[in-house]
Amino acid sequence: MAGTKEGGLKAAQTNKAKYGEDFYKKIGADGGSISSGGGFAADPQMASLAGRLGGLKSRRDSVRFKPDSDAIKSAQKEIKIHKSYRKYNGSNS
Repeated sequence: MAGTKEGGLKAAQTNKAKYGEDFYKKIGADGGSISSGGGFAADPQMASLAGRLGGLKSRRDSVRFKPDSDAIKSAQKEIKIHKSYRKYNGSNS
């Protein structure tokens, strides 16, 4: 029954029996409290660099542009510089 709705309901029942009725409430609260509010919404420049790197590494054929290894290395270098600047600057996001 793994991967079915019935299997999911049985797993939920088992988890609640083992760990208490508020099991899902607890793990949801843990996940929310661990979050530091980072991510791409907090850092658009990092999102842009990551998107660029992903696009350059994409295996899909492009009619207009075929990246060379220098372009990929350049994007990776920019991301490393950006990350090290954030650490040096004391930013957590």
